Parts: sequence; structure tokens; C-alpha cells
Amino acid sequence: MSYQKDPRVDTYIDALPEWQQQICHQVRDLVHSVDDEVVETIKRTVQPYFVLDGNICALLAAKTHVNVFLYDGAIVPDPEGIITAGHDNSTARTVSVREGETLPAPALADMFRHIIANNRAGGWRKLKKP
Repeated sequence: MSYQKDPRVDTYIDALPEWQQQICHQVRDLVHSVDDEVVETIKRTVQPYFVLDGNICALLAAKTHVNVFLYDGAIVPDPEGIITAGHDNSTARTVSVREGETLPAPALADMFRHIIANNRAGGWRKLKKP
């Protein structure tokens, strides 16, 4: 897969243990595969973010897992039940992937598509207004 890579994201991923690198590369490839216009960057000094008319997701490696933060204001459906934290969060929810687990790629890709569509429609903050 070919897309514009931010070398700072490479630096973040390359510093991780191999199993976390694999998960991060899978998420990175997946979010870019959903829409050719996705851009990656670094925010909060070192954290990889993927954006398109607003935040889509961010990566954060923890000791026992990788967090994929979904910036959706809790309005994107989760029919597969992949959200592991932040169910009632008004800004972002989390999908945590642990060593040996399989990334829930089809469900995550669907959520990325919804988030991108919401971003293009003005963002989840605007869409949540009554």
C-alpha cells in the first residue's frame, strides 16, 4: 500500500516492541486504505494521529496493549462490540489490542469510514448538537 508517511510516525512505531509495531502498522495501513486523503501527523509531542477534516484516530502504545483512540464523540455505531473503553466518553472511545490478539480490521474500517463521513459533514460536535 502506498501513502504519504510522516517520518515522525515511523520513529514512534519503530521504538516499540515487535508485536506493538505490527499492530500499529496494521492500523496505519487500514486507516489509509479507507480514504486516500487521510493524513498522518504527530500531536501531543509524540502521539501518531490520522486526520481528515478532523481527527479520525490516534495510536498510543501501553505496556500490555496498543490503544486506538477513535475521535467520534460516541456517535459512531459499534455493532461488533470492539470498543473496549470510553463508552460514554463525549470525545473519544478506545479499541485496545493486546499481544496475540487479531486486529478487528473490518469493524474498525467501518468505524473509520463513519468518522470520516462525520468529519466531512462538519464533525461530531456539530452533528451531536440538537
